[in-house]
Amino acid sequence: MSDVTQLGLEESELERLGGLWTAREIAQQPAMLRETQKLLMARRAEIEAFLDPLLALPGLRIILTGAGTSAFAGECLAPVLSARLGRRVEAIATTDLVCAPHLYFEAETPTLLVSFGRSGNSPESVAAIELADRLVKTLSHLVITCNAEGALAAYGQGPRGLTVQLPEATHDRSFAMTSSFSCMMYAALAVFSGLAVMDARVEAIARATQAVIANYTSVMQSAAAEGYQRVVYLGSHIFKGLARESGLKLLELTNGALVTMFDSPLGFRHGPKTIVNDRTLIVVFFSNDAYTRSYDMDLLDELRRDNDAARVIAITAQEGVGLSEQDQISVQGLTASDDADLLFPYIVAPQMLAFFESLQLGLNPDKPNTSGTVNRVVQGVRIHELS
Repeated sequence: MSDVTQLGLEESELERLGGLWTAREIAQQPAMLRETQKLLMARRAEIEAFLDPLLALPGLRIILTGAGTSAFAGECLAPVLSARLGRRVEAIATTDLVCAPHLYFEAETPTLLVSFGRSGNSPESVAAIELADRLVKTLSHLVITCNAEGALAAYGQGPRGLTVQLPEATHDRSFAMTSSFSCMMYAALAVFSGLAVMDARVEAIARATQAVIANYTSVMQSAAAEGYQRVVYLGSHIFKGLARESGLKLLELTNGALVTMFDSPLGFRHGPKTIVNDRTLIVVFFSNDAYTRSYDMDLLDELRRDNDAARVIAITAQEGVGLSEQDQISVQGLTASDDADLLFPYIVAPQMLAFFESLQLGLNPDKPNTSGTVNRVVQGVRIHELS
């Protein structure tokens, strides 16, 4: 009987290459999104009982926080949740909150601190909560974590808190966060959008994500073999956060061997565009919003006219971006969907590219940094006492 395959490679081969967990965790995302929604629905009454009174508070401020990839989940969600809820929703990394708490926390403003954490053991994550408790008079905690045993999980279990524990499989064992990122982001989107609302949307999201994996694994594998030295990810509004996460995945899994950059299509012209040369791959995330997409399209047309980049790829749920089929990652079934739904199928192509680039460089994707200068759970952070 043939071996099980992940991302087109047999698991026995992936284990030999040191990439089994990364491949599994990328591939499991459609199933984990469904499982996360199922878990949330089972706790619907408890979640709504916690959130509804908070969302009724005049002037409630919501801070989405985490470190690294966990922070970028908040960056992807803050603009859409702010518009949806009609209140301040800000993405502020724990790494910012901890080093300058008086610039960010507001003592008199009722605040809901939403903390994301794969392990929940990052020193900044715990310190940010402790500082918030000290500096904000009316404070509640929503903890979204993949690790029930992590330090972060305990902070949501008090009288002013709630911990949302995600499926155990999302506690990624690989170095780089993949399914942990998508499922923490999905959980926050669901609890603030309405669990019943997302229950009607999760299947289309999961199917679209699965289709990208099924249809474009070989495309990403081939792209990794093309010898790019620089990779740029571009996205408007919420997709700028996704572009940042995409660049980080590539940086992490190639152990810094590839130069990466993220920006918005409009912002890219203001200096960052000088990075483009004939060894540069540019990936553009297209919005479903017609107005926003017009700016995405303008930049794509400009890049084609310039003809300076080695290759430009569009990730889109819409037809008609004008690229050849090999340069377009088409997301199925979400043409009329909210942009927030696209975050999940959009991220898997960059994750796969990073995985195959890692293999191309002879690295072990599960642990690409062999020197120990970076770790799965950050080390070497000293938290200083706030006077």
